[in-house]
Amino acid sequence: MTKAAKTRTSEEISVGEIRATNELKRILKDAFQGFFPKEGPAPKVAWCTSVGPAELLIAMGFKVYYPENHGALLGATRLANEYMGAANALGYSPDICSYLTADVGAFLQHQTPLTKAYGIPGVPKPDVLVYNTNQCREVQDWFMFYARHFKVPAFGVISPNMVNELEPSQIDYCAAQLKDLSFALGKIAGATLDHDRLAEVVELSRQTSVLWGEFLDFGRHKPAPMTFFDGCIQMAPAVVLRGTKPAVDYYRLLNDELRAHVARNDAAVKGETVRLYWEGMPLWGKLRYFSETLGGMGANAVASTYCNSWVFDDFDAKDPFRSMARAYTEIFINRSEAKKEELMKAMLERFEIDGVIYHDAKTCPHNSNSRFGMPQRLSAATGIPHLVMNGDLCDLRCFSEEQTTTSLEAFVEQLKERN
Repeated sequence: MTKAAKTRTSEEISVGEIRATNELKRILKDAFQGFFPKEGPAPKVAWCTSVGPAELLIAMGFKVYYPENHGALLGATRLANEYMGAANALGYSPDICSYLTADVGAFLQHQTPLTKAYGIPGVPKPDVLVYNTNQCREVQDWFMFYARHFKVPAFGVISPNMVNELEPSQIDYCAAQLKDLSFALGKIAGATLDHDRLAEVVELSRQTSVLWGEFLDFGRHKPAPMTFFDGCIQMAPAVVLRGTKPAVDYYRLLNDELRAHVARNDAAVKGETVRLYWEGMPLWGKLRYFSETLGGMGANAVASTYCNSWVFDDFDAKDPFRSMARAYTEIFINRSEAKKEELMKAMLERFEIDGVIYHDAKTCPHNSNSRFGMPQRLSAATGIPHLVMNGDLCDLRCFSEEQTTTSLEAFVEQLKERN
């Protein structure tokens, strides 16, 4: 470690746990226990991809479960490597998404950290699965595994990909699929879509998105009162509870707390001297390592592509289908290289970034933007240095802590010399 890292205590590295996190744990526990009510009938359950049409599912009375969230939890609890082999043995390559192989492997071995975390017997059985190909093809193959196992239908929204400027025809195409989906879901839910209810849910998602964006914008403050690694935890309601009032209430509480930190000039990283941008997926099993290592160097990852992926500016209760189609098609991962570079440039300027860390995730090529020259082009255009770091979402065999520490030390030292 650097001399700076050796001389800084844990109290100096962080402003401390965000107090609202206690409420976050409560609302997540309530949400997961809701799949298994102690009284009354069990809800109809829909499994959905993380950037799928959750609003439509909620409006039609389904309780929504997100396997990608489960994959991230397996990574964060460092259990993924115990389960991926079972999926590999079934023919799922170790080179495909480790969310998928960890989740399927855990299912095959009848294991889940949800039991310990929330006191539920296991993952809830789906009545239907709904995916959107706006992220990658793996989500379709992932959901089809469970459709075959549970013998339930799986429906997909097939999105245009590598989108530059979103065209009206592309929005129409996705909106029409969503409308058709509502009729198919009605047969499973045993009810037709209530359009007023859909408008209400879309508005709750819009509010959640606005409030989540406000939280992320606190990273613009110098010193920043939060880090990218805080964001990886605090984003849970934006992912698994959007379209619900608890998500809105939680982000209001969280943002009130962050405003108090800003008023006191509290710093998530004491003596913040370097401001970093994190591009790509988190290494879920190494969040603490990165937080403490970078914090010990006086460096703070104040912004990221990943956390901003759940800021949907286009939700509109007056036009639910088209606004959902737009919001879910123009996510960063689904854009052209030229558009990604344009969006990145704006973020680097907005957050006054000194350096960019690109995470090249071994099993997530669709969300690793370091493989086709983007880091070099952006550094040439902006003058901002970059570091490409190898790792993975869940598979810790793809990550070397020793090599990464050495690379981070040299990179941060380089940035300090420039400042």
